[in-house]
Amino acid sequence: MKKGNSVEYIEQINQAVNFIQGEFSGQSKVGVILGTGLGQLIDHIEVEKSISYADIPHFPISTVETHAGQLIFGKLSGVSVIVMKGRFHYYEGYNMKEITFPVRVMKKMGVEKLIVSNAAGGLDPDFAVGDVMVINDHIDLFPENPLRGKNLDDFGLRFPDMSEPYHLKWVEEALRIAKEKGINAHQGIYVGVQGPNLETRAEYKYLRTIGADAVGMSTVPEVIVARQMDLPVFAMSAITDLCSPGKIKKISIQEVIAAAAIAEPKMTAIVQELVQKI
Repeated sequence: MKKGNSVEYIEQINQAVNFIQGEFSGQSKVGVILGTGLGQLIDHIEVEKSISYADIPHFPISTVETHAGQLIFGKLSGVSVIVMKGRFHYYEGYNMKEITFPVRVMKKMGVEKLIVSNAAGGLDPDFAVGDVMVINDHIDLFPENPLRGKNLDDFGLRFPDMSEPYHLKWVEEALRIAKEKGINAHQGIYVGVQGPNLETRAEYKYLRTIGADAVGMSTVPEVIVARQMDLPVFAMSAITDLCSPGKIKKISIQEVIAAAAIAEPKMTAIVQELVQKI
């Protein structure tokens, strides 16, 4: 994707939409963004069409090895969905307009609800590796905002309200589903940082002090853009490492993936039922 003015950016969105609709004519009201180690939700989707990001005009390409880079169309629990199998991160070198480009495309294609997942470090001392946290709010510590620059008036307000970035009724519904299924699901505040390095002990302490329950390197940009476009959002974190005093230890990406795999069946069970309720 070329960095250009707002007219060029909107034209790029339209070109991507036209290409996708030329490949698949179905309609989906729910968009899903899958995070690290959580791509197995695809196993529960009746796939109707898969498109490589590389084939879509102006679409970024995921450079993270755990992100497949495919746009999947199909049905989850009988509900038509568009699923991003692999997302984009600020630490990969993309700017915020590139990171959030797919969310703009999904909105243009008629998506009305957005579900987001991610892997995150647990700042709350009550969290354990493999736990699930339903996000009820966030703190934005990214150095760039996806709405910076000339406003795209066709997509939303210059100063969108963010007092409820995550649909609180869906938070309640997800927690009810989790309880019904015997899943120990927490709720809490997610803080988004640029990465790619993990945080220092002092930074973990700071993030906890300012009110965060989990920390990660994604989600916030997509949610800001979604809310500007009046897309209601539900999001969950797989707790892949522990960041509270006395529990911090060195961790590898392999351990993060393994921990996400523990959370994946829990998140899948919640999302499978939630899509039928929202």
